[in-house]
Amino acid sequence: MGKNFFGRLVRMAVGWFYLSFYALSLLGLMCIILTVYWMQLWHGGFAWDGTSLMFNYHPVFMVAGSVVVYSAASLVYRLPQSWAGPKLPWKIGHAVLHLLAFILTVLGLVVVFQFHNHENTVSLYSLHSWLGIVTVFLFACQWFLGFVVFLLPWVSVWLRSLLKPIHVFFGAIILFLSIASVISGINEKLFFSLNNNTQPYSSLPSEAVFANSTGMLVVVFGVLVLYILLVSSWKRPEPGILSEGQPLLCDGE
Repeated sequence: MGKNFFGRLVRMAVGWFYLSFYALSLLGLMCIILTVYWMQLWHGGFAWDGTSLMFNYHPVFMVAGSVVVYSAASLVYRLPQSWAGPKLPWKIGHAVLHLLAFILTVLGLVVVFQFHNHENTVSLYSLHSWLGIVTVFLFACQWFLGFVVFLLPWVSVWLRSLLKPIHVFFGAIILFLSIASVISGINEKLFFSLNNNTQPYSSLPSEAVFANSTGMLVVVFGVLVLYILLVSSWKRPEPGILSEGQPLLCDGE
């Protein structure tokens, strides 16, 4: 009877992990879809022509790249399948997903600068733009140093052990800054697009309600990602070390 009870606990622990993971995946997909819908319904869709239709790619690329795909890359080592066997394939997956997130983020910057050049608009003057540039710069440094230190074979183990907590810390900081950039960007976009007497932002027209709700969904997504990253029982165990909840997940595989 005790063994059956323990088995149920194992299945429950594994079930809670995957429930959280799949719910988070659905939430991230919803963030992207709602951002696309916002740009399509209220701002005319997309075109790669330097006009405002090109700018509409910016929020989509930023939500998809700097938040959703970035979070997916950060959660690679939380999958129980990554805890056993060689670590190198998971390192490569981690690096490739982060690279994809970085490419999408850079594309998000490209469309903004091309739109501003087309419209002869000044760039990098708002708090949102400063925050975004700092985030992308830190992201680039994080990926490059992560690639050199943790993926290339000639770096010593002691150096990796020394830099790992810093790498993890800045990974969480970049996610936090990315979410802050997205939220400030949504707010800035609404201030520009609803700056009129017929539907001012303060009257909360349908676009404002929709975009604000999308922003709140991004915040909820980020909080859940940070929660999963911080739960010790869902972290990849160090060799020979398991936290209290990790044997349950390992035995459940």
